[in-house]
Amino acid sequence: MNRQWLFLWVVIILFLGGCTMAPKYTRPQAPVPTNWPEGSAYQNNQPPEGTSTAADIGWQEFFTDPKLQQIIETALNNNRDLRLAVLNVERAKSLYGVQRAELFPAVDATGMGSKRRIASDLTPPGESRTTKQFNVNLGITSWEIDFFGRIRSMEERALQEYLATDQARRSVQIALVSEVARVYLTLAADRENLNLTRSTLKAQQADYNLIHRHYEVGLATQLALYQAQTRVDAARRDVPRFTQRTAQDRNALNLLAGSPVPDDLLPPDLESVNPPKDMSPGLSSEALLNRPDIVAAEHRLKGAYAFIGAARSAFFPRISLTTAVGTASDELSGLFGSGNGTWSFTPQVAMPIFDARVWAAYKVSKANREIVLTQYEKAIQTAFREVSDSLATQGTINQQVSAQQSLVNAVEKTYELSNKRYTNGIDSYLGVLDAQRSLYASQRVLIELRLAKLTNQVTLYAVLGGGAEDLEASEIAVKK
Repeated sequence: MNRQWLFLWVVIILFLGGCTMAPKYTRPQAPVPTNWPEGSAYQNNQPPEGTSTAADIGWQEFFTDPKLQQIIETALNNNRDLRLAVLNVERAKSLYGVQRAELFPAVDATGMGSKRRIASDLTPPGESRTTKQFNVNLGITSWEIDFFGRIRSMEERALQEYLATDQARRSVQIALVSEVARVYLTLAADRENLNLTRSTLKAQQADYNLIHRHYEVGLATQLALYQAQTRVDAARRDVPRFTQRTAQDRNALNLLAGSPVPDDLLPPDLESVNPPKDMSPGLSSEALLNRPDIVAAEHRLKGAYAFIGAARSAFFPRISLTTAVGTASDELSGLFGSGNGTWSFTPQVAMPIFDARVWAAYKVSKANREIVLTQYEKAIQTAFREVSDSLATQGTINQQVSAQQSLVNAVEKTYELSNKRYTNGIDSYLGVLDAQRSLYASQRVLIELRLAKLTNQVTLYAVLGGGAEDLEASEIAVKK
């Protein structure tokens, strides 16, 4: 008996020091330039001295508007997409635990009792026709000893899948934070457009009423009257359109937040929104390697390497062990009596001789590694393109806003002068109409450019991997 236990402990020591067949992982070289793009579109992208990078700025620090901060906090607690992502992490963690448990033997205790009666023709003379047996056993059933690392490779693959799932949760959190901010800013812009349209309609209605009175006394032509009416009708058309857009923006914000957003947290216009904090993309594109979706892709690549190890180990013998110690008796009262101990020790070795599935699985594992490697490289290239596009916008948007603001100022002066010349009878109403149309259009373009500037700051923060810390909100979402 002692020898059997000694052998079992030797097996366990060999198991703990076993090897693995997985190839050594080395991080592939990133298929993108080391530095960010340069050129006329990026000339204003040099960050101020001391500016932090996206990874160093939490979303509470980056988004300086207190109302937006409250809405983001609500979304992190209530959004169902983020909650599903957190639950997926919990499931992946549990699956990893199941796979890891295969490394260790499962010890079971079993008890059994039986009683049977045998036919008299089958019973030797003098022996009882009724037999009884009771036994209790403690043992290990079919425990595979992982000499060649098959189970360890599968455990490593499950671990990498769990880590990739957790990074996917962080990606969902980044997307949620940035989308809440984008919808919030869009709602502010649409509300400002709605206010602009209403004020324009009011001014144009007043002009129309004045021209109508002039027309009635013969001081204005019918052409001027109809020209004034076209601007009134155009503004009347835009009011319900922007009313619809603001309602849809609010519906989108409610969905992201997971609950209705109170009226006092909604922005009246873009002017009232505190802009996000300035940040730097960093000096090197290597910062992208810390983006959650790229980290997740790398974990899946490591899992593909582990899968190759599991496929390789299938070419080698599989050793399993079944062992038990216990006691048996023909009487329940004598079950634990002296001399009734039992034990069994049954090792088993299975050596593959010919199985085409083993070779096919090995080829599949190598092809899978190439697929995952390509996905990893594509994720890096996509991230580089997203950051580059955002940097191109950042490098040019201020010039666009400045030029548009100058245009709005010039058109305002043009409208004032045209209106004075028409009132003094120098020009026709056509000049006023053109200036009014240009002013309304240029003011709307200015709002859109200001919105584009703010949303691009949010986009740049997100594509650089900002806003993924702060796990407490996600954990709360699971507990609810």
